[in-house]
Amino acid sequence: MNRNAGNSNPLSGPENGGGADSSVRIAPSTQNPPRQSVGQSAAAAHGASASGAITGAASNMTATSSSSSSSSTSTATDASAAAVSSLPSSPASVLVYREPVYNWQATKSTVKERFAFLFNNEVLSDVHFLVGKGMGVQRIPAHRFALAVGSAVFDAMFNGGMATTSTEIELPDVEPAAFLALLKFLYSDEVQIGPETVMTTLYSAKKYAVPALEAHCVEFLKKNLRADNAFMLLTQARLFDEPQLASLCLENIDKNTADALAAEGFTDIDLDTLVAVLERDTLGVREVRLFGAAVRWAEAEAQRQQLQPTPENKRRVLGKALSLIRFPLMTIEEFAAGPAQSGILADREVVSLFLHFTVNPKPHVEFIDRPRCCLRGKECSITRFSQVESRWGYSGTSDRIRFSVNRRIFVVGFGLYGSIHGPTDYQVNIQIIHTDSNTVLGQNDTGFSCDGTASTFRVMFKDPVEILPSVNYIACATLKGPDSHYGTKGMRKVTHEAPATGIKTCFTFCYAAGNNNGTSVEDGQIPEVIFYT
Repeated sequence: MNRNAGNSNPLSGPENGGGADSSVRIAPSTQNPPRQSVGQSAAAAHGASASGAITGAASNMTATSSSSSSSSTSTATDASAAAVSSLPSSPASVLVYREPVYNWQATKSTVKERFAFLFNNEVLSDVHFLVGKGMGVQRIPAHRFALAVGSAVFDAMFNGGMATTSTEIELPDVEPAAFLALLKFLYSDEVQIGPETVMTTLYSAKKYAVPALEAHCVEFLKKNLRADNAFMLLTQARLFDEPQLASLCLENIDKNTADALAAEGFTDIDLDTLVAVLERDTLGVREVRLFGAAVRWAEAEAQRQQLQPTPENKRRVLGKALSLIRFPLMTIEEFAAGPAQSGILADREVVSLFLHFTVNPKPHVEFIDRPRCCLRGKECSITRFSQVESRWGYSGTSDRIRFSVNRRIFVVGFGLYGSIHGPTDYQVNIQIIHTDSNTVLGQNDTGFSCDGTASTFRVMFKDPVEILPSVNYIACATLKGPDSHYGTKGMRKVTHEAPATGIKTCFTFCYAAGNNNGTSVEDGQIPEVIFYT
């Protein structure tokens, strides 16, 4: 072992071919050579936090395991695992005597088969790795020439300026199963990963500069990306600097925001990941739901920091994330029932937001009031009447109109007419119903205030409702309140053209049979549909 090579490894990160972790230790051999540190990779810089995150990731993955190995590979792996388990678990040097295998090369017709035979095999082995910690240490045989061919890190370890004569090398910060998967790939090009090992294998592939195996791990994660693991994988993608995987996770969260927020892994993310998500304009969920999720995260984070979950401590751990909650997008009822009573907001913030909800012109507030889209784009609306009249009464029945569209959109609310008797409050239930199955796809029990004019007043769903092309839906509104304005001279087809792109969204309206309070294509309520493309 070159005593002067301890800290001179130029291969200090994946961008330069990687480097072995600084925690790699050389166990004493029979010649008792000096201990020597070997390089340091960029992945190892994450330290204990990376190991903890990897353990959490492995326990949360529930996808079906994937392997490109053949049945013969599985047999070989089982045999190898048995061989490894039979070896001593002590990290001390142990001499293992086995009968030599003569002429084994004659039974292998290709170089690949010969290398595959040597995987996890004592035949011609000239180095052993003591992988893992404590009682979980495994002693794994390997071959310097094979490793040097497969990885720049091992090449530097064995053939570069840091060459070692030790026959045993300790790798306490590597999971044995992940290291075996790495060796399997280096010896045979066979990928053997599953949901329990993919994150630790990705960590090992980065640590030992094996980009081809790294790519296989990332591809496996992409195929198994779902709403219930999107936040967990996003954290891992950011930790391992995998921007493509991170982008896919964010897109999944945009499209399935409510389900992703409800997953257990959401409360385990770090503050920077929470901020990265809350900054997005493309989340498909009502703002009050985002606030509730942020509070759940703050409670978990306070516990991690050994703090009492008081409103003050929740605000403290949320930090800059709190300013990214778009309170002005909530209804006054949502704000009053939740954030205003949470104790997380300061009194002056609560007062300014209530003024924002109730007075015109609206005063400036410290929080963002830009709408979020469920997809990239801007809020759109169409109006189906060309004239407004008086009087439309309500007797407890619903106003309904059937509609379809020519392209996929997300409906976020309706514009409704208000009272002809001056400023008034209405109670209302809005719904979108799938016509064929009679399934309620979205609804909200809420209220709105009108000023007595013939304008429309926004009533929003709790979450955006996906509307598919050429499918029939029913828009439904059940109002409780005095007589209102209503629309006449209705249009059967209404087209919205996006000014920037020229893309056209065409609505077709039809009469909804049943007790619908008289609303039709020509006259009635529900004059406006608010949506995103």
